[in-house]
Amino acid sequence: MTIAFVDAHIHLWELARLDYPWLTPPFDESGPNGSVAGIARDFTVADYRALMADWHVVGAVHVDAGAAPHHALAETEWLEGVADAEGLPSGIIGFAALNDPSVGRLLERHAAYPRVRGIRQIVNWHPDPVRSYTPRDFTTDEQWAKGYGLLARYGLSFDLQCYPGQMAGLARLIERHPDIPVIINHLGMPVLTDLDGIDDWRHGLRALAALPHVAIKLSGLGFIARDWTIGRVRPFLMEAIELFGTTRCMVASDVPTDLLFAPVGRYIETYRDLSAGFSEDERRDLFGRNANRIYRLGLDL
Repeated sequence: MTIAFVDAHIHLWELARLDYPWLTPPFDESGPNGSVAGIARDFTVADYRALMADWHVVGAVHVDAGAAPHHALAETEWLEGVADAEGLPSGIIGFAALNDPSVGRLLERHAAYPRVRGIRQIVNWHPDPVRSYTPRDFTTDEQWAKGYGLLARYGLSFDLQCYPGQMAGLARLIERHPDIPVIINHLGMPVLTDLDGIDDWRHGLRALAALPHVAIKLSGLGFIARDWTIGRVRPFLMEAIELFGTTRCMVASDVPTDLLFAPVGRYIETYRDLSAGFSEDERRDLFGRNANRIYRLGLDL
């Protein structure tokens, strides 16, 4: 692929450096993503570059990698040092628990690092405990909404990883804060086993897409179905692009997490083939220019 690729969602880790509870044995199939044993090893910039050698990567955004909350700032500090030495990542999305009444202090410290662009707190909650990433739906808490509102004070965006059933409520909050850019992770994670899972996803995305400061990542296909096929995921990808337009969608590899479900080449080839009928400008937007603009990376594209 000769079009410049700014990978909008990657993870790096050195497991001996920070605590990563979700990457710590024992592993089993009980969590939302099944066993993560296959990726529970160091993943460095060198590993990333080797994996992505066939794709013209010119930048990448690191999104919080699930380090223990007490290591949130340590992860950012480490990543800044990595970027100074290796040239990647180009931007950093740190972790902060927005439901913490004292979160403002952490946001201020994150924002002091030059490559930090935003915050992610995974908020996927589902009535089925096996599906949930959180013990309760934080997005319905007044304290969480207050923490979310503080992001603008520090010039931070929000990476939104939620389930479709949470989107309508979140859309009302997000609408009240047009100065906080929001980037939906992993196509909005439709839950196909829910009775109305596709309709819930469609209605939720429509509510969010109506807000001009919301964008979406074309990533995480294994979260739709671990055994995903191009035919199965193509309608979701095309509908997301139709709803958000080619100026608010970003291709992302989500490595190494997405490697749990398929080789990276299968993902990138899927996105490339999907966009084959688009104009060159549209493809350049999807693969690089949107991520560069939305995450304010300042790359020369």
